[in-house]
Amino acid sequence: MTITYKSIGLCMIAGTLLLAQDASISAGRMREYTKFLSSDLLEGRGVGQRGGDLATEYIANQFALAGAKPAGDAGTYFQKVPLVGLDLQRSSQLSAAANGRSVDFRWGDDWAGAALSQEPDSRFSGDVVFVGHGIAAPEYKWDDYKGVDVAGKVLLMFTNEPPSTDPKFFEGRALTYYGRWTYKYEEGLRRGARAVILIHTTPTAGYGWEVVRSSRDHEAPFVKLEPGGKALTLAGWITTDAAQKMLAMAGRSVDELLAAADKPDFRPIDLGMQMSGRMIQKIREMDTRNVAAIVLGSDPALQDEVVVFSAHWDHLGVGAPINGDSIYNGSIDNATGCAVLIELARAWAALPKKPRRSALFLSFTAEEAYLKGS
Repeated sequence: MTITYKSIGLCMIAGTLLLAQDASISAGRMREYTKFLSSDLLEGRGVGQRGGDLATEYIANQFALAGAKPAGDAGTYFQKVPLVGLDLQRSSQLSAAANGRSVDFRWGDDWAGAALSQEPDSRFSGDVVFVGHGIAAPEYKWDDYKGVDVAGKVLLMFTNEPPSTDPKFFEGRALTYYGRWTYKYEEGLRRGARAVILIHTTPTAGYGWEVVRSSRDHEAPFVKLEPGGKALTLAGWITTDAAQKMLAMAGRSVDELLAAADKPDFRPIDLGMQMSGRMIQKIREMDTRNVAAIVLGSDPALQDEVVVFSAHWDHLGVGAPINGDSIYNGSIDNATGCAVLIELARAWAALPKKPRRSALFLSFTAEEAYLKGS
């Protein structure tokens, strides 16, 4: 089967195209879908939580009422997504040592992260190598690793990319995937690192430290490791101030390293320093799922070619109260997207003559946990 992916933005375009054929597309219905999905009853649609289960049941029922057929596992509307919830505890420890000096870092104030090895109690220790922005991008003739073996090391790096206004070099001011912290961790793991730690600065990250800390100050879903699977013991962040203290022991500074990282002739720097950590976390199996429905195309020769329309159903669940309200309802993000998806499926299924190709309507879990469902 050939899969052609389209974004939720295209759902709006497709909805407009369908409107020309089917005047019954209803803003009122979409409003009602949105109101229910973002109601307090669904408790913010948290992944692996009661509200998330209610949301997926509701979306599946709406797909069925719309006339779209099940496209999930075993003839159902549900596609199981094996996740685990990882909750790093404040009792976790991180420290650095160089030249007879050492510094201990405080969780939350100095550092944050996740123990992706998915063990309740894991430890690491290793030499620290600074690898610039941690990017290997042959199409841009950029390589921060320069062939240096970093297996078993602790990698220290900045997020984002070398600064550029040239659209042919890392797409200028646009952020490519090379600049995302997820890429940095993935590339470090591919090269055999034990841990990857990003130095946070507001200019390079594009947001303040509080965003990093709050995103790691609770349970977060991750794809369950397969037996024998490899993962970083720590995928972490460290504040500018904490990095400054650490680098001072090696006679370095944050500004110095950032300036070096932005140059194409940069080579990895062994800082003559060791970092060690003990990661203690709570682990919970998460029972979560995508919701999938299909409307078959009218052309038997093209029916197996599928255009996918998607919107994620999850939001942030229940969290720290704001003005006394602890439910993060997620009306705009992304109950509205699910409402469009449901109405689009209904209109598509109601067309007297279906398009030649099939349409798959897919509502993902764990988008807010960095696209785990997709």
